[in-house]
Amino acid sequence: MANETEPIMMAVDDETAEISILDDQVPETTFEYYSDAVLAMAFLATAFVAAKRMSLSRSHGGSETTVVTAFYSLILLTSSLRTIWFIIPSTVWSPYYTPHAVMAFDALAHPHWKMRFLEIVLLGAGSLCLFSIFILILVYWADILKKYFYPDARRSKPMVTFFVLVGGLAGVQLLNATLFLFRNYSTEGMLLVNSITLSVVSVLCVFEITIFSHRFRTVLKTLGDINQVPTESQVRRIVWITVTGNLFFFTRAFLETVFAAMMVMYWRRNGDVAEVFDHGVWDAYILMKHWSELAILGLMLYILQNRFTGSTPTDTMRGGEGSGSSPGVGLEKNKNGYQKVPETDLGDDDVGSPSLLSV
Repeated sequence: MANETEPIMMAVDDETAEISILDDQVPETTFEYYSDAVLAMAFLATAFVAAKRMSLSRSHGGSETTVVTAFYSLILLTSSLRTIWFIIPSTVWSPYYTPHAVMAFDALAHPHWKMRFLEIVLLGAGSLCLFSIFILILVYWADILKKYFYPDARRSKPMVTFFVLVGGLAGVQLLNATLFLFRNYSTEGMLLVNSITLSVVSVLCVFEITIFSHRFRTVLKTLGDINQVPTESQVRRIVWITVTGNLFFFTRAFLETVFAAMMVMYWRRNGDVAEVFDHGVWDAYILMKHWSELAILGLMLYILQNRFTGSTPTDTMRGGEGSGSSPGVGLEKNKNGYQKVPETDLGDDDVGSPSLLSV
């Protein structure tokens, strides 16, 4: 008889322990309340600046403005999604401020599962928009470099490549949501998938930014020598992008990797990750993650401001079409003993294009 009741008693003990862990959690501490309020206002201010800049950019017209407007649109969308998440009280999403395991369609045990699911989807969408900013940068850098190093190669349109890459990341988000809705794993599983995805993408972005930045600076210096135009300001902007981008993505990769590793470790040990999501750990994760996002968004807005104050104006964007350089200006201008560069449609406007070199 004792052997028959032992499993029941163990199950009761596990359930009691889980309830005890949740009972020990408070909905939201005073620190978390004010911290979320400050982050909400900061993201709201960023969204306001991005919206104002986007409106100003659209008034200029031209294909270059279209790309710059796309950058501002992504910054606006990222900031808006983050503002929505922070400005909505945490109790609307869940009775508990820190995450805990919730299964789909488990209305009896977790009547708030729908809101918890929507919260994770909202967070994933914000991260996707944020990463899309740098994906767009890398796509245009890759196109320009290919145009320079392989002038005869057939190139796909940068925006097509951008939508394919972003679509792939969106597909991962959709698959993650589908697996949750089919009850393959709980909200803990969704968080784990998001952390692993963001960690991998962050590492890839660090490598790509470093490689493209080095090549881009080499091209700029060469074109500057050939066309007898200064490129120091453009090189500095490239360095700004490289340093700030790599710092952000390295921090994000480290943060998400540690977060995912802790989740896996606690899950293997205890069957859940309740210990990972105590208030101290969760607060540290939220603060490091979102203040770093605000920092990179602010820096991008600062660098993009050079779009209107750059010393070398340009009329058109050279992202995927031929150059409309002024007569007599271009790579053919190979004077003063400079070695001839393979013919390409990159011209003097490409060297000074503020949008290409400052985003």
